[in-house]
Amino acid sequence: MDNRFKGKVAVVTGGGSGIGQAVALALAAEGAAVVVNDLKQEVAQEVVDQITGAGGRARAVAGDVGNPDDVKDTVDVAVDEFGAVHLAFNNAGIGGPLGPLADIDIPSYLQLMDVNLHSVFYGMYYQIPAMLAAGGGSIVNTSSILGLVGDANAVPYVTAKHGVAGMTKAAALAYSSLGIRVNSVHPGYIDTPLLAGLPKEAYDALVGKHPIGRLGTAQEVANLVLFLLSDEAAFVTGSQYLVDGAYTAQ
Repeated sequence: MDNRFKGKVAVVTGGGSGIGQAVALALAAEGAAVVVNDLKQEVAQEVVDQITGAGGRARAVAGDVGNPDDVKDTVDVAVDEFGAVHLAFNNAGIGGPLGPLADIDIPSYLQLMDVNLHSVFYGMYYQIPAMLAAGGGSIVNTSSILGLVGDANAVPYVTAKHGVAGMTKAAALAYSSLGIRVNSVHPGYIDTPLLAGLPKEAYDALVGKHPIGRLGTAQEVANLVLFLLSDEAAFVTGSQYLVDGAYTAQ
């Protein structure tokens, strides 16, 4: 086991599956104590059980990241249970409504913004004071390829993910001199439960958008996230990192 994160405490939102799960497991394998947030307690607990079964330290917390009180609870658990917060991966998200802008259902738009954008603000709002108290830290926020380019049929998602990219840069400017680094990752389409149930032709169409000829894996994104969270990236802050199989290079 590599001990890059020995003595560190991490918060991972949306940690019950997909990219969040991969990051939570990898952080724990490298020595971090991990608080795993997910909307459903049992889903988060399954990941925690994997961590503790391998000898790691973790705690599951159920909560809606679109609710600031739930986000605060997750940070409070990390501090109460493990003594600090040093690392955070604000990753929870949903796909949300699709279609031309004028056809989007407004309540669905608002829900997506709560989960995909406002949650990142809430996360940093509570994580940053805890990190300052701990002497510094590192935050990675999950944006998307659609945080850098557009998609005519995904206006709410595009809007939220562009917002995450901008929020990340602004937070980095505000806090990097105080010992907190903030970066964003921008995955292409990744084989996660979000894509489960897609018809084969729809799945193949997504593959076709990536010049590399396949979708990415959660572990490939996790590898990048762990680098950004680690001291190996000590001079990296306010940056946007693509892991997209050349999607945005076209």
